[in-house]
Amino acid sequence: MFSVLLSVYIKEQTTYLRESLNSIFNQTLLPTEVILVKDGPLTNELNQVIEEYSLKYPILKLIPLSKNQGLGKALNEGLKHCSCELVARMDTDDIAKPTRFERQIAIFENHPKIDVVGAWIDEFEGSPNNIISTRKLPENHADIYTFAKKRCPINHPVVMFRKSAVIAAGGYQHFPLFEDYDLWIRMLRNGARFYNIPESLLFFRFSPDMFKRRGGWKYAKDEFRFQKKLFRSKFISIFCFIRNVSVRFISRMLPNNLRSILYKKVLRS
Repeated sequence: MFSVLLSVYIKEQTTYLRESLNSIFNQTLLPTEVILVKDGPLTNELNQVIEEYSLKYPILKLIPLSKNQGLGKALNEGLKHCSCELVARMDTDDIAKPTRFERQIAIFENHPKIDVVGAWIDEFEGSPNNIISTRKLPENHADIYTFAKKRCPINHPVVMFRKSAVIAAGGYQHFPLFEDYDLWIRMLRNGARFYNIPESLLFFRFSPDMFKRRGGWKYAKDEFRFQKKLFRSKFISIFCFIRNVSVRFISRMLPNNLRSILYKKVLRS
C-alpha cells in the first residue's frame, strides 16, 4: 500500500498533466491512492482534465487550496491526506517509467530500515525519445550523505519515502526553490536512511525556462541563505560553505546559454 503525492498550479499545461497522470495509472504496480493538491485556482482546461481523471480513477483524491501556497506548503497539506506510510512524489509535468513504483516498493520490502528511496532520472527536451542527459546520484547512504554537502542528493520528482520519517524531520518547509533539498538535509541529520536505485525510473521534462529560473540575483541570494542555513546547522564546514557559495554564485550570474552548457556538459558528465 502506498500513496502518490502531486501538486498542480495554474501555469501547468494540460498535455503535460495528462502524460503525468497516465504514467501513474499505467504502472506495473498501482498505488492505493493518488493525492493531487490543487495549489490555488486553476484554468478551466486544467480543471476539466482533473475532473475527467477523477471520474475514471476513483483513487484520485483532490485537495483544493483557496490560493496558491507554493510547493512546500502545498505538499505539506497533501501529505496530511496521504493515508499510507509509503508516499511516492511526482511532478505534474514528468513521466514515470512503467516499473518505477514496483522497483521502489521492492527496496522498502527488502530493506525495512531505509526511509528514502530515490533513483536516477532521464532529462528530455520535447519528447522522451530525446534524452539530453541523465542525472545520476550516489547509491548508498554514506555516499549520499557526503554528496549532500555539495549538491542535492535526491531527485525529488522520483522519490518515495516513509511519511513518518518526513514528519519526524519537520515535513516540507517554506524555502522557495530548495524545499526538497532542505528536507533531505533535515532528514539526514535526524538519522533517516537513504538509498538511490542506480537506474533511471522517470523522464524529467527539461526546458530553456529552467535555466532562467535558476539564474539571476534573486536565485543567488536564496541559495546563499540556504547554504548559510547548512553552515549554521553544522552540516557543512566553513570551507565547504565558501566553496559552495563561490561556485554557485558564478553559475547563477552566467548568461542563460552558458549556464545551459555548464549544466548539460559539466554537472551531468
